[in-house]
Amino acid sequence: MSAEKQYIDFYREASGMISSRSCPVMNAAREVAFQTFCAQGFPSRKVERYRYTDVQSDFAPNYGISLAPLQLDDMPFCSTLSQADERLSALYGQVADAADPIVSLNTMLSVDTLLIHIPRGAHPQHPIQISHLLKGAVDNVMVNRRVLIVLDECAQADIVITERSYDQRHFLTNQVIEVVCADDSILNLYEIEETHLLCTRYSSLFVRQGRNSRVSHTSLTLFNGHTRNRVDVRLQGEGSEVMLNGCVIADKMQRVDNNTLIDHQVGHCDSHELYKYVLDGHAVGAFAGRVLVRHGAQKTTSQETNQNLCMTKAARMYTQPMLEIYADDVKCAHGSTVGQLNDAALFYMQQRGVDQHEAKMLLELAFVGEVIDQIKLEPLRDRLHQLVEKRFRGELGRCQGCRLTRPLADGGCKR
Repeated sequence: MSAEKQYIDFYREASGMISSRSCPVMNAAREVAFQTFCAQGFPSRKVERYRYTDVQSDFAPNYGISLAPLQLDDMPFCSTLSQADERLSALYGQVADAADPIVSLNTMLSVDTLLIHIPRGAHPQHPIQISHLLKGAVDNVMVNRRVLIVLDECAQADIVITERSYDQRHFLTNQVIEVVCADDSILNLYEIEETHLLCTRYSSLFVRQGRNSRVSHTSLTLFNGHTRNRVDVRLQGEGSEVMLNGCVIADKMQRVDNNTLIDHQVGHCDSHELYKYVLDGHAVGAFAGRVLVRHGAQKTTSQETNQNLCMTKAARMYTQPMLEIYADDVKCAHGSTVGQLNDAALFYMQQRGVDQHEAKMLLELAFVGEVIDQIKLEPLRDRLHQLVEKRFRGELGRCQGCRLTRPLADGGCKR
């Protein structure tokens, strides 16, 4: 049986039940998504944006599909799409790439959408934290999540999205996030993954920015199995700015693929991109970042950087920074490096009494620290410095007591 067939058969059998648990706006897009998925199937490695990920293999196991509704606490600015007014509901599916089979599959099978709406001029006093907790009594469970974030004019927000697992079972997560930032809005969005080796995660983030808007997105993969993160940003208003930062720490047989697109559709916009990987064991990393500067997008400024450490000969890194420029008055640069730790620095530290393991860890911390230091929330930044150090020391999985308690944005566990 092909990987696609199990999802097509499931949808044909359960479409009525899915629709009955969902809202009319989502149901209106469901059948079109089903037809798109049937026509295309899962992308192969011959598709450029999926050349580093074996999608067929990731989706092949016979997953049971969760149709559980969202569980929301009484959180300001958060609701479900079924509670939204007509203006907000109309934004569903307008930012995501509907032609992408992974997005189509999510649209087919999602029963609910988390809506985060920041009204005009509002600035929540505290960060909004969304926690996705993977926990189940059975093996091979697939979860489809949908999130719509809307910032009206002059609104500001800090949003932290975490994903954690609590059972050593196979989970497959297919997540789609759509972000609409109106003129003069500011969004700081943080995504943190701390799962385990049996988890597969596909995350697709789509951002549309208006005039003079500011978006900062930071993605941190601290522990995982197989992960593919897609980020597409469309700069549609002059004076807008986007910063994409990513940090990956992987070992054993872990695999992480980050694929980004920054589309400069108008002039006088800035984009900055920094992704860093530390790969140990037999880990495999991939980064493909494309910056597109369209005709007429003059006075564009863009910097794209990907830096990677392969700590063993078995670790592999594939890097592909790309610039595609159709305007002539721009300042754009890109670069990537793949290497190992500086032997001279290691020797220098050992000569001053630091043992080799500690010296190696300190250099790794300094390497990824540049990404973590970009985080504007001080409690989150300090907490992540602690978590990254635990990760390099091999202690991250031991701190079980705080997993279901204090939020990361408030500092979390102090141990």
